[in-house]
Amino acid sequence: MDFKQRYLLWCEKVDDKAIKDQLLAMKDDENKIQDCFFKDLEFGTAGQRGILGAGTNCLNIYTVGKTTQGLADYLSAIGGKKVFISYDSRINSQLFAKTAASVFAQNGIKVFLTQELQPTPFVSFGTRELGCDAGVMITASHNPSKFNGYKVYGSDGCQITDEAAAAVTAAIDKVDAFEVKKADFDEALKKGDISYVGKEVYDSFFARVKKQHLNDCTDIKVVYSPLNGTGWKFVPEILKEIGVKNLVIVDEQYCPDGNFPTCPYPNPEKKEALSLGLEYAKKHDADLFIATDPDADRVGVAVRHNGNYQILTGNEMGLCLMSYVLECRKNNGTLPEHPVTVKTIVTTNLATKIAEKYGAEMRNVLTGFKYIGDQMNRLAAEGRIDDFVLGFEESCGYLVGDHARDKDAVVASMILVECADMLKRQGKTLVDKLNEIYAEFGRYSHKLVSKEFAGASGAAKMKELLTSFRNSSFDEVGGKKVLEKIDLLGKNVLGLPSSNVIMLNLSDNAQLIVRPSGTEPLIKFYMTAAESDDKNAVTFEKMTQFIDKIFA
Repeated sequence: MDFKQRYLLWCEKVDDKAIKDQLLAMKDDENKIQDCFFKDLEFGTAGQRGILGAGTNCLNIYTVGKTTQGLADYLSAIGGKKVFISYDSRINSQLFAKTAASVFAQNGIKVFLTQELQPTPFVSFGTRELGCDAGVMITASHNPSKFNGYKVYGSDGCQITDEAAAAVTAAIDKVDAFEVKKADFDEALKKGDISYVGKEVYDSFFARVKKQHLNDCTDIKVVYSPLNGTGWKFVPEILKEIGVKNLVIVDEQYCPDGNFPTCPYPNPEKKEALSLGLEYAKKHDADLFIATDPDADRVGVAVRHNGNYQILTGNEMGLCLMSYVLECRKNNGTLPEHPVTVKTIVTTNLATKIAEKYGAEMRNVLTGFKYIGDQMNRLAAEGRIDDFVLGFEESCGYLVGDHARDKDAVVASMILVECADMLKRQGKTLVDKLNEIYAEFGRYSHKLVSKEFAGASGAAKMKELLTSFRNSSFDEVGGKKVLEKIDLLGKNVLGLPSSNVIMLNLSDNAQLIVRPSGTEPLIKFYMTAAESDDKNAVTFEKMTQFIDKIFA
């Protein structure tokens, strides 16, 4: 069935007024129809993510219903009986969560649903805490407001494996979106087929986060923004609990709002998303500004240093966190005898040097926090979960402790503020801490460049460019000699699962890693240079020119 036939079928079958109106509005726009119907929205280990709207390639009550029915069929086949569901502040998130709950209930699967929006790490935690067979989080993380998504967790609290994702996809493919049956939500709630999550689960999550607390905060002045998302309650509460007396919230970004009116791209990695909070920080003369993304699994930070506010990258925050936690736990005698840290392959190699300083093992995994969670589960299976200290990825995702199997901006916010407070009492800032790290181990710099390939034509172009790059050889990149080209699409390369990633290891410890995003129509380019600020800038400029030429 081609995209035009799919469109006509939807025009015939849809009975939801909002979706029907959207179908009518695109009737004379063939390009729009193609983008919305050229394929089914893909399901993978990260679940689904797509633009809100009518169509098989978009997020709407029909595609959510179809996905949930497929997941329910998969769970029933493996004996699954319980599922945990929550959602973020995005447009239709609560509607999609209730839609999913109604489908599960109709299929005889008990649902534990949060009564209001909650952070993504709370789903990872709650799925395990309540002994559920799966968890569902309705979120598109840090994407622009036109997106939403459907993230799935296994019983272990990790995002599902490749094998499980393939099995769920096969089940979804068998479902007719217009034949999905749903229980009446209110009736299912009365019968107990759907239950709201109890206060004891929230209290337990909060206690497990606070367990990672290392030092009380006495002097720090903090501005915080939840970017109109799910961090609005947990983060201020935990900061006050550890002693922060001077905490200012960005008013315009406090209440949940899926339109994100003051930060259209609510990604704490982006300076634009932090601009209003930085104004607040300057106004209140704050030492630190922190912002969590809409589902509160990532955190961004800006620190006042020499009178100006400097935004730290995900790598820089991770280095500060790692150094602080390992140092404090070594000093207070709580560091395990065989500590384990975990990072993704695109995250700074400087973290490995810090881990080695404290006798900690560093495990490198594929991009995606589920692979960090997988390492935690392996440690747990060996009876060594207490050896896990922290894991992080360069895209502002961190986990300290073992309460979740996903990144957690709540615990990361707490630890970052603690670290900054300790440094302030020493007359230092996080920037000073970074400079000490560079002085000890070398000036590693990192840069991420992304190229977008939207729509059906973009998807084809992206595949073509990656194939061409994979099949090409290069002697030099960015003025550096290519020492090694590693294609992770092979079998068990570097001991890792097969993945669409190409690594170029270059002279002078430089590196270029190329991979498509798993959640957006992007090719991402991760650059590393490790000489001096000036030389690193030249290397990045030359690497960018290389990328622009090859991926034009």
